[in-house]
Amino acid sequence: MASLVGRTSVRHGGRNKFRPTKLSRSFYLRPTLTVAKDLLGKYFVRVLPEGKLVGKIVEVEAYLPDDVASHSYRGQTKRNEVMFLKGGHLYVYFTYGMHFCANVVTEQEGIGAAVLIRGIEPLQGIKIMEKNRGLTGFNLTNGPAKICQAFSLGRKENGVDLSGNEIYITEGESIHNSQVRISSRIGITNGKDKLWRFFLQDDPWVSKK
Repeated sequence: MASLVGRTSVRHGGRNKFRPTKLSRSFYLRPTLTVAKDLLGKYFVRVLPEGKLVGKIVEVEAYLPDDVASHSYRGQTKRNEVMFLKGGHLYVYFTYGMHFCANVVTEQEGIGAAVLIRGIEPLQGIKIMEKNRGLTGFNLTNGPAKICQAFSLGRKENGVDLSGNEIYITEGESIHNSQVRISSRIGITNGKDKLWRFFLQDDPWVSKK
């Protein structure tokens, strides 16, 4: 597929004109399922020395402490301690010995809840994302591990406060309820009965249709 570069100037007028409002702490302190759904359409921003990366969130999954599929199910450990911070932090974990996945911590400190970002539509800094991934097209950011590679997210970003200026989420596009689809989560053995995956209907950047 051809490069996606060129869409940035159409949607944002160039990288220096991207100034949407950053989400407040109170956004993340609400119930996890509410935050998960409301993250759809918001803009995920990563500032790197070589430029600013921006993408629209199009797919997420919620994980709560009483959920057998959640890292926090058996309590706080060294690995999942960031999940227990107050809402508005980035929880990045390593999985399958090869991939990183990024989550938005939700609710009050000590709860252990988060929302996994599964799909993002690239909007700005696309050339940098393509370089980080070594490819172009819809496989660029249509999955949690792909997002972390494209946005250069790893162990060092685990615990980043989303109220800062390095990594944050802003207001984005208005999403109508009719655009949102709900399903069971992907790639888990337990907890398949929970319909806690939210995604935009017919969006090409969703990881699994």
